[in-house]
Amino acid sequence: MQKSYVGSRLRQLRRERNLSQAALASTLNLSASYVNQIEHDVRPLTVAVLNRITEAFGVDATFFSRDDDSRLLAELKDVVEDQELSNQPIELQELSELVHRHPEIARSVVEIHRRYSNARDKLTLATDSRLSTPEGLAMPHDEVRDFFYARQNYLDDLDHSAEALAATVGVERFGIRETERALIEHIARHGIEVCTSPSDASILHHLDADRGTLTLSPILSAGQRAFRIALELAYLEAGPLIDAHVANAPFSSDASANLARRGIASYYSAATLLPYTAVHHEAERHGYDIDYLCHAFGVGYETVASRLSTLQRANMRGVPFTFVRVDRAGNISKRQSATGYHFSTSGGTCPLWGIYESFSRPGETVRQHAVMPDGRTYLWVARAVRHHRFEFSETEKLFAIGLGCETRHAERTVYAQGLPLDDVSQATPIGAGCRVCPRQNCTQRAFPSIQQGLNVDPHTTAIAPY
Repeated sequence: MQKSYVGSRLRQLRRERNLSQAALASTLNLSASYVNQIEHDVRPLTVAVLNRITEAFGVDATFFSRDDDSRLLAELKDVVEDQELSNQPIELQELSELVHRHPEIARSVVEIHRRYSNARDKLTLATDSRLSTPEGLAMPHDEVRDFFYARQNYLDDLDHSAEALAATVGVERFGIRETERALIEHIARHGIEVCTSPSDASILHHLDADRGTLTLSPILSAGQRAFRIALELAYLEAGPLIDAHVANAPFSSDASANLARRGIASYYSAATLLPYTAVHHEAERHGYDIDYLCHAFGVGYETVASRLSTLQRANMRGVPFTFVRVDRAGNISKRQSATGYHFSTSGGTCPLWGIYESFSRPGETVRQHAVMPDGRTYLWVARAVRHHRFEFSETEKLFAIGLGCETRHAERTVYAQGLPLDDVSQATPIGAGCRVCPRQNCTQRAFPSIQQGLNVDPHTTAIAPY
């Protein structure tokens, strides 16, 4: 094993477990001075000690890999590329060293920049009479996204609670229609009656706590109805857990807190219909085949894909996926990441990203082997999913659902079959977005890169517009 100095990582693990160096040393059957030397990068991490740590604390060995720093590195890279702060370029290697040796400092820099950006936007809004009121800049969706992002898209206490409810209801033993009936019976114990009403097709579900009724729209499938019943059960069965998560997060507004509360409840609902142990077992057995899992658990493609991006339980980790939902205009309405894949906040996404190809091939699974500017390669799987109209005059909804992982994990999936993932030269070069992408001579570039000066010769044209 190559010498690996992981002092900051070990210190982070110890603090997360609220352990002293002496307590950690005792757990690992090491001397306190040895642990101290590892934490201060005097001694490298050996294979034997790594095995003790993974067994004792249930962390994946990649926790100590530099590959696991990629999300923080990408965020820090966005900070230093903000031209309002500095025009001095900083080498990627220097940023990598900062992230690896001093992750707490790097996270502080990213958080300071996030607060600065928010304050700058609010100041712009407050001083420009053409814009709306400052409340419009609370950005609750961004705050909730960051909440899940910081937790690797996994909430351990909620996940175990939902799995316990699934065992009580019998989700693993039933089909989706039987599961729906079992959930109806279970919520009835809380004094809630489930009914269906066609009165307002725009409302998919509504709980009237005073009357004790949960009304579901008739356009919902059995899986969708079960999901919404489990959503309301989240508040009834795990309300204190949800409230604790919201209370411990620095949300800036009631809108953000309420959106987070609903997002956590949705997480609980998916974890009830797709219990962790059962889903992980079936996913590993069948190569994370989304179509198979949809059939096995009776829920839709988007629900399964989203759930697969949350399988990060200690000692039972799934493939670390990134999940996205994109519309035809390129708007990302959902994004969840348990990986190092980073979405830029400085403009749109890459037009060469394979997820957009799925719109021209609805119903088909589109695969893409992609390489980022830093050389990191990914396997992306995407499918366009159409939400059926309830009425002829209703606007149809069409989204592309994407699931991606680094190629080092791809062999665990059926989607790697037949792709030359070892040959980087055959991977499609993509980027996080035109404004932050350093690639030269890209014919699809929509904007010049903020990393390079714009030199325009009025008498010369090239294949690339900038």
